[in-house]
Amino acid sequence: MATSLTAGQDAPEFELPDQNGKAHRLQDYRGKNVVLYFYPKDETRGCTIEACEFRDEHSALQALDAVVIGVSRDDEESHKSFAEHHELPFTLLADTDRAVTDAYGAWGPRVVDGQEQMGLIRSTFLIGPDGKLAKVWAPVTAEGHAAEVKAVLEEIAKA
Repeated sequence: MATSLTAGQDAPEFELPDQNGKAHRLQDYRGKNVVLYFYPKDETRGCTIEACEFRDEHSALQALDAVVIGVSRDDEESHKSFAEHHELPFTLLADTDRAVTDAYGAWGPRVVDGQEQMGLIRSTFLIGPDGKLAKVWAPVTAEGHAAEVKAVLEEIAKA
């Protein structure tokens, strides 16, 4: 079951610590586009592909007035190691109690190695400068997703 959130709705507010222990709130990013992406686990194949593609598109996304923020249930220490290992230039938030993951509907049944299990559903929420959802991708295929997000931001910039 993917998220029930849709474009046009207010994005759920959050406050979570990043890989350095600093608290981040959605309201801190008013006036910018926020690419809030949920991923299952640091240092796993799909999550590493997705994070590295966001890393590689980071300057282009910044030029489109967008901030990239990754969220998983991993703790701050895991995020710090993951960010350093892959030279990730963006914030990773630790949602260890799953409150924000649940608020965004990014938790539910998913298939892993042919088995259905409960877990974090790879999802991305593009939040506009006004705090409303501009686009929702759920579920997401890791490979090629950052380019897809960039293309949507380019369309928005043209409008």
